[in-house]
Parts: sequence; C-alpha cells; structure tokens
Amino acid sequence: MRFINFVGKTPVNTPAHPDYPSWEPWTQTEWDTWLAKSRELLDHLWQLNQLSNKTERNHFIDDHSSHWGKLKLWLQVLSHGKCWFSEVRDLFSHYDVEHFRPKKEAQDLNGSKRDAYWWLAFEYTNYRLIGNVGNRMKGTWFPLKAGSLVSTCNNQCEKSEEPYFLDPTDHYDVSLIAFNEEGKAIPTPGISQWEQDRVDAFIKHLKLNEHEPLTEERRKIWQATSRAIETYKTERSKLNTGVNPVVQNTVKEYARKIYEMTQEEKELSAVAKWCVLFRNDPCLNRLVV
Repeated sequence: MRFINFVGKTPVNTPAHPDYPSWEPWTQTEWDTWLAKSRELLDHLWQLNQLSNKTERNHFIDDHSSHWGKLKLWLQVLSHGKCWFSEVRDLFSHYDVEHFRPKKEAQDLNGSKRDAYWWLAFEYTNYRLIGNVGNRMKGTWFPLKAGSLVSTCNNQCEKSEEPYFLDPTDHYDVSLIAFNEEGKAIPTPGISQWEQDRVDAFIKHLKLNEHEPLTEERRKIWQATSRAIETYKTERSKLNTGVNPVVQNTVKEYARKIYEMTQEEKELSAVAKWCVLFRNDPCLNRLVV
C-alpha cells in the first residue's frame, strides 16, 4: 500500500495522464454540477432519515451509485491505475469505488452491526479505489477500537474515531504496513500492539495475503529487487580498488534501477521499497528517498 495524496485533489486540478488518454480534467462547471448533485442527494437522505425509513434510505443510495461511479477514472489516475490497497492493477480484479466509511451498515469485529455513515455516501473524500477481490471480502466491515468515539449523523466526529481499517490517504496508516520476502504483508517492525492489531485485521479482512496471485507477484518483485541490490553492492565494492568507468556506469545503472522499482507509479513499489529498507543500509536507503 502506498500513500495517496488526496488533500486538495479534485477532477479539476488533476492533469492529463499519459497512461490514460481518455482522462481529461473536468471544467470547474462540471465539478460544481457534480458537487451540487451530491448536496441534492444528501438532502434527500436526510429527509428519509427523519422519517426513520432506513430501508428506503439504503435503496436510494444504491439507486444512485452511478453518481460516485463518475469519479472512478479520476481515482485511477490519482494512483497511476493501481488499487489503493493492493497496489496492483489487474491481479486484484476489476475496480470498485469503495466507501472508506460504509454507507449502509458497519460491521464490528464480533460480527455485530450498527448504522453506517450514510451522510458520507455522496462525499467524494470518502471514496477509495479498490480491486473487487478485497472489496467483496471487506463488505461492510468497519470496526472501531474498544472505547472509541462513534460518529453519528447528529454527532459527526469521524476524525475522533479509532478505526481498525487502514486508510491509504493517511500517510501514518500507510507506514504501519510492511512486506517480507515471502510476499506477505506484515506489520511494520516496532509499532505498538494496537497498531499491530489494526494491520493484522486489515490484512485479513481485505484478503491481502490470502489472494495467492497477489502474494506470488509480491515475491517476484522482492526477488527482482534483491538481485538488483546484490549486483549494485557487488559492483560498488569494486570501486574501492580504484576508478573504473565501466564499473561506475554499472553502479549507476543499478542504482537507477532500484530507484525506479520503488517509485509510486510502479506496481508493488512498496514491496520493492521494503526490500531495500530491511537491508538497513544507509547507502541503499538514500536510493529510495
């Protein structure tokens, strides 16, 4: 999982992307129209909620799913076409626009359910791009830490909640998850027990280690990065014996290769980055900054 900088981003200020020729930035008028429609839909949800008609409220949300579907291509462009959770393009299957906080009901760790965050159903900052392998597994899962404040429509305090679910738009959350040579997602070494619990639950409920094609591809990325690292270190050690232009060029070539493998636009770049970081070598670490 790589950090997605979502702050201040809109379809208006997201430029054209070479890999997505069909993407064109929206005009301000188009974006204002989409936002106005969101407010209109939300107003109707409030009316249904005041009537205590939860069933009709949820049907209304489902009937207007095309509204958030209009943002799918934009969300893809923001992540270079990668799922925001698995960091692959095709291995985690087709994309869904995921509601970070569920829109109809929220399920806790013990399976119990509470009313969801319906007031965020048409709020674009609540959207995340996810492959449907993970989305089907997640479902309505959104447990909170025991004792956490719980946001409600009449007391909206999402920022004060303590969710298990990691958010790819939160840089700190992204820093909690690492990867190993077996292609497995793991908790970052040294984090707290609560943070480990979050990572373990997140991995389980998004099937991030159970989906074999995904773990196998991570393993391949780790091996390829390891080979590049070993070649870089071997060639670099030769420079200790004197200046050799051929060796210098090889060192530079593999330094660039390692750098490129860890860049955010590459699939599973977080795996490559952790392959470097676990070496705990300052000379290598500076290549991925």
